[in-house]
Amino acid sequence: MVTVVLANNSQGQDLHFSQFFNSPLTTNPANTGFIPDANYRIGMNYRNQWSNIVPYKTYSVFGDAQLLRDKWYYGWIGIGGVLLGDNAGNGILTSNKLYASIAYHQLLGDNSLLTLGFNGGIAMKRIDISKLTFPDQFNDAYGKWFFDTKLPSGESFANSSIHYFDLQAGMNYAYFPTDNIYLNAGFSVQHLNTPKETFLAGGTNEIGRRYTGFLNASIKVSPNVIINPNAYYSNQSKASETVLGAWAAYNLSGEGGAFQFLAGAYYRLNDALIPLIGYQLRQWRLMFTYDVTVSSFNSADKSQGAYEVSLVYLGLYSKLNGHFNKRTYLCPHF
Repeated sequence: MVTVVLANNSQGQDLHFSQFFNSPLTTNPANTGFIPDANYRIGMNYRNQWSNIVPYKTYSVFGDAQLLRDKWYYGWIGIGGVLLGDNAGNGILTSNKLYASIAYHQLLGDNSLLTLGFNGGIAMKRIDISKLTFPDQFNDAYGKWFFDTKLPSGESFANSSIHYFDLQAGMNYAYFPTDNIYLNAGFSVQHLNTPKETFLAGGTNEIGRRYTGFLNASIKVSPNVIINPNAYYSNQSKASETVLGAWAAYNLSGEGGAFQFLAGAYYRLNDALIPLIGYQLRQWRLMFTYDVTVSSFNSADKSQGAYEVSLVYLGLYSKLNGHFNKRTYLCPHF
C-alpha cells in the first residue's frame, strides 16, 4: 500500500519534460507549425521519474504542420495535436489529456516572425482508491504501527475518475537576420479557464494558471557546428521551475548534415544537472537526457531523478511552390 495525501486546494506543477524544446505543443501552443527547420514534424517523449520512491511515468505523442505557406505571401497557419499521459505510483493515479492546436504565423518583413496560438482539449484523471492508505488507518494494536485497510479512511470520495475542458494560449517571436543566426522568445498561459479538479465530495480545487516563458537561439559557429542555447521558466501557484543550458550539433557527413552527433547539458535551478546526448539521422532526431539530482532531495532519490527520451521526425514538403523557395529554413542548417 502507498500513502497519498489529497487536498481540496493542492499547489504544484503540471507534468513536464526536461527536454521542453522537444515538447513544443505542451510548452507553448504558438509553437504549432512554428518549425524553423521543417514544414511538419511528428514526435514522442517519454520520462521516467523517481523510480525508487514513487514512480512517475510521463509520455506524449504530438504532430503539427504548416498550412498555406505556399499560398500566402506573409504568413501561414499551423495545426496540430498532442496526447499526454501520466502514471503515478504504479497506477494509483493516471492522467490522460488530448489537445488540438492552431496558430497563425505572420512574417514581419523578411527577417522576423510573430505568432499567436491556442490549444484546447479534454483532461481525464482516474484514481485507484483501493491502493490508497490514510493517516486514520494507522494501527498500533500489536505494539507496532502499521496500516490497517479495514479501518475507515475518514475521506469522502465523490468519484474515482474526473474530466474537464482545458484551454491554453501563447505568443512567439522569432528573429533571423542571417542564415547563421536564429533567435526566438515565447510566452504562454496554460489552464486559461482555471478548470476545477477534485475527487473528494465537496471539493473545490481550482487548477491555477501556469505561466511559461522561454528563450531559444540557434547559432552556426563553424561549417560543422551549430549551438542551441535555451532558457525556460514556468510558474504555477507557488511552484516554479527554471532551466538553463545548451546543446550542440556536430556535422559528421558534410553538406546536408545527414548524420549529426548531438551533445549538451542543462541545469534546473536548485534541483538537477541534466546532461544530454543524441544523434540525428537525416530527418530523425533522437535525444536522451538524465536528471542528476543535486539538491537536498538527492538523499531520498540517491541522485536518480529521471531519464527522458525524445524522438522527432522533421519533414519538408516535396513541393513548396511560391514565395518561400528562397528560404525554406529559417534557422541555421548544414
